[in-house]
Order: sequence, then structure tokens, then C-alpha cells
Amino acid sequence: MRKFDFGKKSSFRSVLLLLVGGLLLNVIPAKLAIAFGLPLFLDCTGTVLTAMLGGYLPAIIVGFLLNAINGVSDPVTTYYGVLSILIAIGAALFYQKGFFKSAFRLLVVIFTFAIIGGGLGSVFTYFLFGFNFGEGISAPVAIAFHDVMGFSLFKAQFLADIVIDVFDKTIVVVLAVFLFRFVPESYRDKLNKIFMRKTPSSRGLGNAMVSNSLLRKVVIVMIITEVLLGTLASAIGFYLYHEKSIRNFTDIASGAAQAATVAVDAEKIDDFIEHGYSAEGYERTKWVLERIRESFSQTKFLYVYKFLEDSVMVVFDLDAEGIPGVEPGKKIKFDPSYEPYLPQLWAGEEIEPIISNDIYGWLFMVYKPIRNRAGKTVAYVGVDIAMATIKTDEAIFFIKLLSLFFGLSILIICVVIELVKRRVVAPLNDMSLAVFRIATNTMLASELDDENMNLDKIKTSVDKLVNLKICNHDEIGKLYEDVSTMSRDTYNFMWKVQVQSQRIQRMQEIIIMEFAEMVEARDKSTGDHIKKTAEYVEAIALQLRADGKFKRVLTNAYIHKLKRAAPLHDIGKIAVSDLILNKSGKLTDEEFAIMKNHTVEGGKILKKIVEDAEGAFDADYLNESIEMACYHHEKWDGSGYPNHLKGEEIPLSARIMAVADVFDALIAERIYKKGFSYEKAMAIITEGAGKHFDPEIVESFTHISKKLYDERTVIDAAQNAGNAKIA
Repeated sequence: MRKFDFGKKSSFRSVLLLLVGGLLLNVIPAKLAIAFGLPLFLDCTGTVLTAMLGGYLPAIIVGFLLNAINGVSDPVTTYYGVLSILIAIGAALFYQKGFFKSAFRLLVVIFTFAIIGGGLGSVFTYFLFGFNFGEGISAPVAIAFHDVMGFSLFKAQFLADIVIDVFDKTIVVVLAVFLFRFVPESYRDKLNKIFMRKTPSSRGLGNAMVSNSLLRKVVIVMIITEVLLGTLASAIGFYLYHEKSIRNFTDIASGAAQAATVAVDAEKIDDFIEHGYSAEGYERTKWVLERIRESFSQTKFLYVYKFLEDSVMVVFDLDAEGIPGVEPGKKIKFDPSYEPYLPQLWAGEEIEPIISNDIYGWLFMVYKPIRNRAGKTVAYVGVDIAMATIKTDEAIFFIKLLSLFFGLSILIICVVIELVKRRVVAPLNDMSLAVFRIATNTMLASELDDENMNLDKIKTSVDKLVNLKICNHDEIGKLYEDVSTMSRDTYNFMWKVQVQSQRIQRMQEIIIMEFAEMVEARDKSTGDHIKKTAEYVEAIALQLRADGKFKRVLTNAYIHKLKRAAPLHDIGKIAVSDLILNKSGKLTDEEFAIMKNHTVEGGKILKKIVEDAEGAFDADYLNESIEMACYHHEKWDGSGYPNHLKGEEIPLSARIMAVADVFDALIAERIYKKGFSYEKAMAIITEGAGKHFDPEIVESFTHISKKLYDERTVIDAAQNAGNAKIA
């Protein structure tokens, strides 16, 4: 089978660095937010950055691993690993679709993460734990929504969680994008290879071939299966545990209530109500009730009520955390949760546990009647357990269930995806991509007689197929053998075709260049302007790359295209009258308007050539010619022509040509002026940086301008001497 970089030690270290770095970026900002009391989480910066660098798999590991580690001390946090996984998947998807390259699209990323972390997290919290309204990071915002805007508790808390998460995810995303810029490109490329992600050079042609990928089908089937099984298993497990949990807490509350009925003397209920603390035995009874509550640690409130027709009379009401008890003998109104049970309470009967959500919180209440010697119910002992306690207990079980099931499921999915990707999809994609390219070039060779086919790319595709060394004894292995044989035969055929096509291509280029020189010759003042500007353009591009500018754009191939394209930048002058073109004096406004139109006409001419060629020859460099012809008189500050483009709106080729064109015009001798000195020419160029010219290009040009000027002076001197000798 194929051997991948993932198995090498250096690749292992790169992956380990990615995972550890991502985990630290999740932990450190979160800890700092807590230390400084910031109303933020900042716990998924590493997840987002890892997704940008490595894709789905490492981001899921980093995101879920953080929750798993935190779950050791606080099991509840493990549950939110599901949200971390969703954010990891979302980050990888958004980065793949280019959303991190645009400020506007980043807003979509931020709000999506906020909906996941704040909105979905809020809903999960509500269904599993209930809202502890007025607590947590979003408490002030939630209270404001509730008190000022009049929103319900659910709506107020939901919106507050989203608002807080918008601020949180904004910082997270901006920080991740900022850190991404400092990651060495070599490290990014290595991670791309390890995780077999598409790079910019592999897009376009490959994407069209895998839009209905086998890998995608496998992933969809697995995800649907896991979601259905996970949902069903989790629902059943949670329901069963919920029933058990309710029974357990009912037993606890019933035990506390039963003990309290024994401790309270039913014959003294009326005396306790009338005289309160001064009643004989009241303080002793209250002390016993407090000890009973302490014995049942889950109990939040313990009290004794006597139910009347219009209210309840307080007998005992123990102080709770931060909530003082009601004085004995006081009447309080019925809570709405009592209404369905009032007939039974008035009758002194046993009732089922009540779930209430009032000013005292979300409570699970159990009542036991206190009966006197005659068997008559004279009061009820109430024991309240916070539903949060019950839900936390259920959540811990649910979290464990989710962690075990979905954790293993995610691991299995990731492993299967990697196996399918590496063992099936990758070799098939490589083979299909090579066949597609070879077939396309073969078609062009046979039908269009194209002499500019790139044999290097075809040979690279053939070499890749050979280097795959797929030894499967199955359909993939057989397909590999057939494709390899076909690729070698096709390459040999195209090599023969190339010999003939090169001659034709050279002839075509000569014709186009002669045409450009013929147009330039009409302007008697420019001399060998097109040749010199082509040399300057090449020199400037090489220096820009040497200075580390536009490195991704200024490849050898691109610089070669610039040099080939440069001589055609003034081809539009063919549409300008000789009277205007060779006028020795200053042009009128109308004449200058006609002269300026040579940029538009040049673009039209070159576009027509490209359209008429229809792929008959390699016209790729003509695209750069079009940009140079149209925009080489645009200015950095937007004051140029014809379209008043500014800054980086102007194509790089045109910005380079602008410097080369003006420099040659300044130092060259014309029929209406002598050439400027080097110092004066460069003073004009440097003064125009940031106004006329791209300042970065001017900066690089200053490094080579003297050398170019000196070379130009020597050549001009030699030509003048030769001309004088001939004369």
C-alpha cells in the first residue's frame, strides 16, 4: 500500500505539536478569563486554530479532549464536548470554504459559533439542568432582558447566553486568525500533507471530479447511522435513569419528611402556631428538624405547614442558604403549583411529589401528613430538593453515556474516514486526476493542434502514479496497472507532438511580438521602450520576491509571463492618430482624452485575440497583457485612468508596469526632451510612492534602480557610438 508522511517521526511531532498547542490555547485564555474575572469563556481558541491548520480530525480531538480533561474534576463539563465538536466541525468547514479570508464572512462564523455555544448550549442547559436564573457569566444581561425588556425567564436567559457568546466568539475567532498568520507556511503545508487536505494548487480541476465523492457518501452514511443509534440509545438510557433518579430522590425526601413527622408533636401544632418560639418545646423541635435536614444533605428546604382554605399557616420554616425562614404563625398564599393538590391537602391525604418553579427556585417537593392521636391530619411536613441537584445527577449519567457512546462513535468515524481516505479515495483521486489531465491535453493536441501543452505536468502525473505503488490484489490494483500503462503511452505520444507544436508556438509568439513592435514604432519618440520596460518589469518582480513581497504570486512562471506580457502594454496606441501620437507639443484636453483611451483599446484588442484563439495556443500570458494594457496608467491613490482603481484593486502586473513605464519615460531621451538624471528620475518615483505607485514596489525598485540606470546608460552609449560610426 501507499506510504504516507503521517508515519514518519517528523510528522508525528508536527501532529503532536498541533494537538498540544491547540489544547494549551483552549486552556490558557480560559484560565486567564477566570483569573481576571472577565465575563467570557475563551475556551475554544485552540479548537478554531487547529481546525484552520489541520481540519476536522485534530480539531475534534482538541475540542473534545479539553472537555474530557475538565470532566475529571467537573463531570458536567464533559457534556459540552458535543458543542466543542460542533464548533470544531464548523471551523473546519468555514475555513475550507474561505470564510476566514473576509471580514464580512467572519461575522457569519462568529454568529454561527455563538448560536452553537450560547444558543444551543442554553437550550441543552435548560432541558438538562434548568436555568439557574441570575447566576453565571450571563446573569446581568439575563436580568436586564427580564426586568427591563419584560422577556420570560427562558427567553431572557437564551438571548443573554447568545449575546455573551457573540463577544466571546469574536475574541476567539479574531485571536485564532491573528495567530494563524504567524504559523510558518512550511508547517501549514506539512499539516496539509499529513491530513491530506486540498491545497490551493490542487483545487479547481480536482474539485470537479470529487463533488460526489465516495468518502462523502461513507461519511454521510456513518453520521446518519451514529446519530440515529446515539439518539435512540441516549433517549432510552436517559429515560430509564430519570425514572430511577426520581424514585431515589423521592425516597430521600420521603425519609426526611417521615423523620420530621416523628419529631413534631402533632398535639402541639396549634400551640406552636399561636405562641411561636415561646411555645414549650418549639426550640427543641426546631433543633431536631435542623439535624434531620443536615442528615439528608440533598434537602434544601424543610418546613411544616398547616393548610387553610385560603392560605397556609407556617408552623416551622427553617432558614436555608441566604433565605431566612418565615416566622411561625404567619400566613402565606398558595403557590400555583399547589392548586391541583389542594382538595387532597385539605382532606389530609397523601399526595404525589410536586415540582415547583417559583421565587425559591426549581424544586422537587415531598409532603407527609402529621396526624394526631385521633388520626386527623393537623399539618404537613414539606421537604424540598432542588431540581438542579436531581438534574445534575441525571446529567452526570447522561454525560457518561454520551461520552462513552459518541466518544467511541466519533473515534470510529474518524478512523474509518482516514482509512477510506488513505486506502481508497486518495489513490482513486490521484489516478482519476492524472487521467483527466492527460485526456484533456490529448484532446487539445489532436483536435486543436496545441503546441503549448505542459509535458512537465503530465510527466509529474505519470510519476505520481508510478510512485503510488498500489499493490492491492483487487479492483483498485487492476485499475492502477491499466492507468499506469495508459499514462506512459500517452506521455510518449504527447512528447512527439510537443516537438512539432513548439515550432508553431514560437511562430505565433513572433507574430504577436512583431505586431507590438510595429505599433510601438509608430511612436517615434519611444525608441526601444517595449524591450526596456519588459526588462525592468522582470527585474522589479525578481527583486520584490527577493524582498519577501508577494511571494505566493511571484513564482518563476508568473514572472516569466510578466516579461512576455510587458511588450504588449501599449498596443492600444494603434487606435491613436499619428498626429496625436507624435505631436511634439503639449496635447490639448481632447487629444489627451484620445491618448488615454489607448488603455481601453489595448484591453479590447488583447481580449479579442484571446477569444479568437479559443485555446489554439498558450495565451495565458496574454491575460497579464490585458491587465497591463488596461491598468498601467491607474494610480495608487485612485486618480489614474481609465477606471480610477486604487490600491490593491489595481492588478499587481499593472502596478509593476506603472513603475517600469514611468522610469523608462523619465530617463529616456525623447524628441521633445532630454533624459532625466538618475537622481531626478528617482526623486519623482519616490515622491509618487503611495500616490502614483504602490509603495512596496517603489521600495524594492530603489534597491535595483541604480543598477538598471547604469546598464541603460552603457547600452545607450554603445548604440549612439554605433550610430555615429555608421553615419
